[in-house]
Amino acid sequence: MKYQIAVVKGDGIGPEIVTEAMAVLEKVGRKFGHEFAFQQVLAGGCSIDAHGVPLTEEAIQTCKAADSVLLGAVGGPKWDNVPSEKRPEKALLGLRAALGLFANLRPAQMHKALSAACPIKPEIIGDGFDILVCRELTGDVYFGAHGRRESDKGWGVVGYDDMNYSAFEVERIARRAFEMARVRSKKVTSVDKANVLETSRVWRETVTRVAADYPDVELGHMYVDNAAMQLVHNPGQFDVILTGNLFGDILSDEASMITGSIGMLPSASLNESGRGMYEPIHGSAPDIAGQGIANPIATILSCAMMLRYSFGLKAEADAIEAAVEKALDDGHRTRDLATPGEKAVSTHEMGEIIRGNL
Repeated sequence: MKYQIAVVKGDGIGPEIVTEAMAVLEKVGRKFGHEFAFQQVLAGGCSIDAHGVPLTEEAIQTCKAADSVLLGAVGGPKWDNVPSEKRPEKALLGLRAALGLFANLRPAQMHKALSAACPIKPEIIGDGFDILVCRELTGDVYFGAHGRRESDKGWGVVGYDDMNYSAFEVERIARRAFEMARVRSKKVTSVDKANVLETSRVWRETVTRVAADYPDVELGHMYVDNAAMQLVHNPGQFDVILTGNLFGDILSDEASMITGSIGMLPSASLNESGRGMYEPIHGSAPDIAGQGIANPIATILSCAMMLRYSFGLKAEADAIEAAVEKALDDGHRTRDLATPGEKAVSTHEMGEIIRGNL
């Protein structure tokens, strides 16, 4: 079987980590009899340098024509002074909107081999945790009206950002979360701020209504401030966390750090047909770019998510995840995972070890 993948290496460490992930996919292809055809696309700061904009129409059309999109990271201080509408991050928002990517899935799993890197006490972690953050991706305050005006009280400039959700948007992401929970531990925790925000009241009402169609899944509601506290107090209580764009952005980063390293966490952004964009949740890390020390595991695990969710290749996805797990169990660490005095492997060496395990 042949699959077309649009590849957005992006900025900073993006090219290094994506190169290793592509090589893993090629190894999987040889092992299981698939062909992965890659078409590289510029987006983010590199696109600004080449075309003057973070995302061209040609790049959008290439990504829309592909079976899936693999993305590294975009942005960096080099482009901090460009106008806000042309910042590298606009490429991500543009791709999400153009591809209809409304569901962002971010797993946060405690790898036993990395338990020492977890900042939470062992007695709290216990047997570990396996959380899936299901974040709505195309609504909320990021996509509302933005602007500035003069205060009518003489207080100077007022910035405003419109937070809103329709019942349709909430129902769509809620059903995805309940479907995911059905094949996991059958528990959804919906996170909002319904004690203050009307947007969250619509969110909670809609999620509660949808839950009636999934009587086999337990539903709980939690305010976002309490959820942030509970993630570090007792992360094992969570299975699927369902939440909006803003809260999901924050909580998924928190969940990633309690695993020990943000360099370990993949993500999937899916549309209604199951096609998607796959990327590590970390940024472009321009301070370490080009040094060969970035951790490629999150990007490699994002490829496993691609195989599982977009292509239906479960055995292939399992093989990648097992290869990563073995690399960690065997004691291999990139710099972000290594303890003081422990030898660290390079970006390429970690990729080679994982490919060898395959």
